Amino acid sequence: MNKRSSATARIVAVAVLVGAFVLVVVVVGGALGGGSSDSSGHGHGGKSGHHAQQASRHTQKTYTIESGDTLISIAHRTGVPVFRIEELNPEVDPQILIAGETLKLR
Repeated sequence: MNKRSSATARIVAVAVLVGAFVLVVVVVGGALGGGSSDSSGHGHGGKSGHHAQQASRHTQKTYTIESGDTLISIAHRTGVPVFRIEELNPEVDPQILIAGETLKLR
């Protein structure tokens, strides 16, 4: 009987580890915005490129950092590439964004 319960325990442990791994992948993917159909351009009838061009022409001059913002999230929200935000704001530490600070976007 001891061997049987040991084998069952090992199978259950492997199943739990696989489940935990899948859960971590789902949580990290959701936090990074993976799986959002808006970013892929599907469902827009091929007009996503035109919309992106219009947005870049009307970029606001500045952006006020909100709690939880990252340079990547700001770049996605404003349409300004991360490297451009960094070029325009050399005094800002990209690892430590402070809510209320204003970033130049153009």
